[in-house]
Order: sequence, then structure tokens, then C-alpha cells
Amino acid sequence: MHDRCENCIIRELNSLKALKKDELKRISDSKVSKTIKKGEVIFAEGEKLNGVFCVRNGVSKLSKMSDNGKDQIVKIASRGEILGQRSVITDEKTNLSAVALNDMEVCYIPKQHLQDSLSSNVEFTKAVLLNMANDLKFADNVIVNMAQKTVKQRVAETIKYLEDNFGIDCDGYIAVTLTREDIANIVGTAKEACIRTLSSFKKEKLISTDGKRIKIEDKKALYRLIEGL
Repeated sequence: MHDRCENCIIRELNSLKALKKDELKRISDSKVSKTIKKGEVIFAEGEKLNGVFCVRNGVSKLSKMSDNGKDQIVKIASRGEILGQRSVITDEKTNLSAVALNDMEVCYIPKQHLQDSLSSNVEFTKAVLLNMANDLKFADNVIVNMAQKTVKQRVAETIKYLEDNFGIDCDGYIAVTLTREDIANIVGTAKEACIRTLSSFKKEKLISTDGKRIKIEDKKALYRLIEGL
């Protein structure tokens, strides 16, 4: 029963919470539960989607390929996120690609149900618009940071963002593990520059590392760096 949309607590984290019970039942009858393995592509940039992916567990990266072939990560999506929503609503090809950063559980929902609810359920339409507005606000902040902050500030802000959004494990390390290349692609810099910056943070005792894992050791100093103090 917990697999039914009307009984799932995950929908409280996204726009699906505004759907009526009969709408949720229709989605439950047609959705497909999938397991996505780490490194697998959920959808590729330029793909035409016939539905969205509601994330029940796991983390993925949403990225866009630049003209020079560099992958720019624009968002890290986790539990409760709906992937592909904008493309399905606008009926356009995807502007981003989505790749699993760890093993994921997702529910694939055919687009017809969402389109029907958008036409008949005002509260759902409002919830979708709010979600898209928040994504746009996040993108605005990324653009400003890329233009106005140094690489050190952006790396520090990325580390803070990861801890704020994904928490820490039992050893105090950030609960989501990214490669140095992924962090560089979030920051918008070369992998080598990212590695040098993280090494300098370790020397300054702002962070400690264990392989790819990162632990913030001096939050106040890290936050002062982000603010340029």
C-alpha cells in the first residue's frame, strides 16, 4: 500500500501534494517504479520525455553540456524532486541531462496525467508554477555567484550547500559523496583548480577529507570566506 501515490509521503515534498485523491489514484494505476543504478543516465539533454520521474530515494545531477564540451552541473536533485517536469509541461526537448550519483528509486509518471491535472486543478497548477519559480530563483543565484565570486568562494559555498541539503553521516562527513570533477562542474572551474582549492582548505583546517568524503571542520571560517570577509 505504501507504493500507492495517495499513501506516499514523498509527494508532500513536491507539487504532487496538490493533487486530488482521484488524480493520485489514476497516477498510481499507470506509474512505473524503477531502480536506477549509480552512473546511469535517467534522461539525456535533447531527449523528448513522455513522463516525469519522481525521486523516492537517491541523488542525481542535472547538467548541461557547453559548446566546448564541458559538463556544467546546475543542480543536485534528491528525494522528493520531480525530474523532467519543465520539459513535459512545455512539451519541449530536455534542456538538461540527469545522471544518478548513487543508486536511486524513482517512479515514472506518464505525462498525460499531469497535463490533465494542469487543465482541471488550479491548486496543482499553482504548485507547479511555484516549483518552477524556485528553480528559476536558484538558477539566478548560480549565475550571480559565477560572475561575482572567486573559485575559493564558490567551492566553499558548494560544500556548505551539500551539507545544508544532504546533512552529515555518523562520522560527520557530508552525506552525499561527489567526485572532484563533479564539484568542479558545479563550481564552473577546472578539476585541477578544484583539487588545489580543497587542498588549501585542508591546510587551513577548514575541512578534512577521507577519500572523496568531505567534513567541514571550521564552519565559521568557511562561512566568512563565502561572504568575502
